[in-house]
Amino acid sequence: MTGEPQQNGSPDESPCNGNAYSPVDGPADGPELGAEEAPIVPLCEKIAEKMRAGEKWFSLEFFPPRTAAGAANLINRFEVMGKGHPLFCDITWHPAGNPSADLPTSSMTIARTMLEYTGQETVLHITCCNMTKDTIFGHLEKARNFGIRNLVALRGDPPVGQEWQPIENGFKYATDLVRFIRQKFGNFFTIAVAGYPIKHPEAPTYAEDLQHLKEKVDAGADFIITQLFFEASTMIEFQKNCREIGITVPIIPGIMPIQSYGSLRSLVKLSGQEVPEYIRTALEPIKDNDLAVRKYGVDQAVQMIRELYDSGIMDGGIHFYTLNREVATIEILKRTGLWQRHKVPRPVPWKPTSMHHKRASEDVRPIFWALRPKSYVYRTQRWDEFPNGRWSNSQSPAYGSLTDYHLFYLKAPAKPDELLAQWGPELNSEEDVFDVFASFITGSKNKHGSLVSTLPWSEGEELQKETSMISEKLGELNRRGLLTINSQPNVNCAPSEDPVHGWGPAGGYVFQKAYLEFFTSAENAWALRDVLQNYPRVNYHMLNHNAQINISNFHKSHAMAVTWGVFPGKEIAQPTVVDPASFLAWKDEAFDLWNVYWGHLYPEVSKSREVIDHIHDNYVLVNLVDNDFPNDTVLWEILDKMLVYVSTIELDNIASLLRTVTETKKQAMRKTSTWSTFSSVVSSSAFSEDEPIGPPVPNQQINIF
Repeated sequence: MTGEPQQNGSPDESPCNGNAYSPVDGPADGPELGAEEAPIVPLCEKIAEKMRAGEKWFSLEFFPPRTAAGAANLINRFEVMGKGHPLFCDITWHPAGNPSADLPTSSMTIARTMLEYTGQETVLHITCCNMTKDTIFGHLEKARNFGIRNLVALRGDPPVGQEWQPIENGFKYATDLVRFIRQKFGNFFTIAVAGYPIKHPEAPTYAEDLQHLKEKVDAGADFIITQLFFEASTMIEFQKNCREIGITVPIIPGIMPIQSYGSLRSLVKLSGQEVPEYIRTALEPIKDNDLAVRKYGVDQAVQMIRELYDSGIMDGGIHFYTLNREVATIEILKRTGLWQRHKVPRPVPWKPTSMHHKRASEDVRPIFWALRPKSYVYRTQRWDEFPNGRWSNSQSPAYGSLTDYHLFYLKAPAKPDELLAQWGPELNSEEDVFDVFASFITGSKNKHGSLVSTLPWSEGEELQKETSMISEKLGELNRRGLLTINSQPNVNCAPSEDPVHGWGPAGGYVFQKAYLEFFTSAENAWALRDVLQNYPRVNYHMLNHNAQINISNFHKSHAMAVTWGVFPGKEIAQPTVVDPASFLAWKDEAFDLWNVYWGHLYPEVSKSREVIDHIHDNYVLVNLVDNDFPNDTVLWEILDKMLVYVSTIELDNIASLLRTVTETKKQAMRKTSTWSTFSSVVSSSAFSEDEPIGPPVPNQQINIF
């Protein structure tokens, strides 16, 4: 929409305030989104779909914290509360906190982080208080460029102690802001506005306030979120009054659970509302007991929500003002049946953390980042296009470097003392590290009595349910020095609704090859390569930290699907691949994590740091793919044979090989006697067809292709 706003319509007729929504509509005064971009479902349509289906849902509101540490904690809270599957989350706009700045604590940064790294439909508040039209347009442009497509348009409040006064070349009302957004940005943004069941504190009368609300809707608002209230009857009456004057867009009740007596008094003062006498009477004897106050607040909110739904006039959603707290809100959600942790099917096997519209069509990723989805999004944020349908053949995917480990949304998900308890207050040997890995994969306590809930390579992500099917075998491998960081069992034609392996639309079937990725000693890796000669249906790739060891039987520019699905009316989906070029990029990150997240927990001169440094410098990262997915995997058999084999060969000769093979391939082949198949490694590699072995080159890496 680029002209005058149209009259609002019914959600049954059109989802977005009566406007014919085009998913590629861009700013009226700026560049449009490319027509090749996949259509996305706007938030207003998602709400309309819920209404048509008669489904209940919820949304959450947060505010920007004051410190970078608080920002990191807030992102973790998004993850925790996101498990209940809110329809959207919004971030308030704090003019005093430089809300559009590139700071961890700004409203814009928090909203962008939520959008890109937590998988949440994100809504950003925007106000027009004390801002010119040009300034507001700049904020809106920045939000658009960040991929934010949803706004709550508000007038905003002046600083404490000042009266509201419009400024020159600014806006007087939220209605003006809504109209400006529609005129400048068409239908790019879904717009929400605020409604006041008791009336706005500055409105002369309740009736006039309702008319102002209708003006905001007529200017282009798509739905309404109400201010807090204390009784369900207040909201029910407000909903009826809105419908009576022709407001037909969805109206979402705003619920603020009473969590402490002090915060209640402050909020009432700001909102201009009166607390009902019976609530004040109930809280007075327990006002100094925060637990008792919170329990009362939870019970009161649950009762209100049940009354709202029982009224039969609700539009399905409940909006929670969380105050950045999780306990009370989650309890209310669970008691009212709104928490949906196990009800939402996975669209793809990996976690789609980004809701940026440019990734709307993305449905293929390398398996290596399965437990580090935020890192993958960060390293691919500058891509113009994302794989759809299949992974293109490429020898050099342009992954950005991951050097900003300090960014609050990429930090380790626990404090240093918590990580030390999990990963060991001190390490005396490699076996201590083996114990940590085994404890993580089996869900057991480490030798210090602490549960290991995360590793540097898991980014705080929970292990997939299917990992439990092979956790016993993985635990044994980790105890023997094969430090697994990624795995999946083979699956042959499981229903897409399967609670363990399922993903994608209903009525389909999914498949996957057994995959295993681990760190292990160079001695083990060389022995493994020898054993693998007898298993031609297994693909492998081995790399050390500087790629001087680089052994593979993959074709260097061909990706291999390791997960795929067949669904009614669709092409075969291949959402997870093993790509040799991407593995090279992942290798850098995987090895860096040893030092960045684990090694740095210890003093630079310490036995613990020495153990981590030794693993980083001397271990090899390996991935294995068993292509024979219909049958029991041979990967366990291969690794058992490797462990037996490595114990029988002369490790001194292998060490000698490792020292000399970096000089030249021919020299390495002349000196080795224990690796009888070394020459066949070179000649049998698929890579050697494209890169035949040339004359010796000093300091050449070991590309055994």
